[in-house]
Amino acid sequence: MEKKLVIGIDVGGTNTEIGVVNKAGQILCQKNISTNISQNFDEYIALLASEINNCIEKIGTKKDFIGIGIGTPNGNYYKGTIDNAPNLPWKGILPFSEKLSQATGLKAVLTNDANAAAIGEGVYGGAKFMQHYAVITLGTGLGSGIVCDGKVLYGHDGFAGEFGHIVINSKSRRLCGCGRHGCLETYASATGIAATLKSLLEKSNHKSSLRELEFHKITSLDVYKAAEKGDELALKAFDITADVLAISLANLTAVLSPEAIFLSGGLAKAGNILFDPLLKYYNQYVLRLFKEKTQILPSKLLNENTGLIGAAALALNEIKEGILI
Repeated sequence: MEKKLVIGIDVGGTNTEIGVVNKAGQILCQKNISTNISQNFDEYIALLASEINNCIEKIGTKKDFIGIGIGTPNGNYYKGTIDNAPNLPWKGILPFSEKLSQATGLKAVLTNDANAAAIGEGVYGGAKFMQHYAVITLGTGLGSGIVCDGKVLYGHDGFAGEFGHIVINSKSRRLCGCGRHGCLETYASATGIAATLKSLLEKSNHKSSLRELEFHKITSLDVYKAAEKGDELALKAFDITADVLAISLANLTAVLSPEAIFLSGGLAKAGNILFDPLLKYYNQYVLRLFKEKTQILPSKLLNENTGLIGAAALALNEIKEGILI
């Protein structure tokens, strides 16, 4: 009997999502554990494996499963390791795939979480029939997964595609999590747009409903809600964010010439408030040679659990082809 199920694991800084996914992209069983449940990596793996086994028992047996796909920060596809992730409780180079495979008896593959999102877009989303595309995740930071000739771009060390860490303003005072100043993700992300709004509040006397909120607690969601109601400063923050992102995407297009660039994550859910100015600026900045060749689109993955779905798609793609860690 053909194996039809995969397990997707999305490791985040706060929670680890676990799901049994079929070939149609439906989640049949879903659980989560705190990523910080243990400071001991081996203990975390044991607890994760226990939840995976619980899911398997609810659905069938291990004979029904192709394997496990894992999306994680600083995931090294070539080695199946997490390499020095700053926002996870365990330090160093962690043999995640090997440990989880030993604990579950299932084959496991691993990649960076943004690469997993790109694979998910290709298997289940809007890039099903594309060979050249990119997925940009606009969350707390900015992640990116790039697909060329139908294959994820990994580079020689497994870490290609750190688009969020291109420096767009070397004189910026915005400190990035990588330790440098002025990276793209310090502007085009949930934290970036909140920082932009706070800067506008400090530098202008314009009326804004956001002045009623505690300054240091203003979030991207607050900015979105205010923009939705026509708040001038909130709309300006979106305009600045769109401008910075547009020139960066125009540069990405000049290098890669993708068929499409998909935007996902919380900030992308702002819809036309982000996309209208983004497309306006992108069309101004993009090299004439590439005009009207690359689409800028919201992710077509309908499920909210894009990280989990992407990790499942990784297992579906890689393990069936025998490409194993």
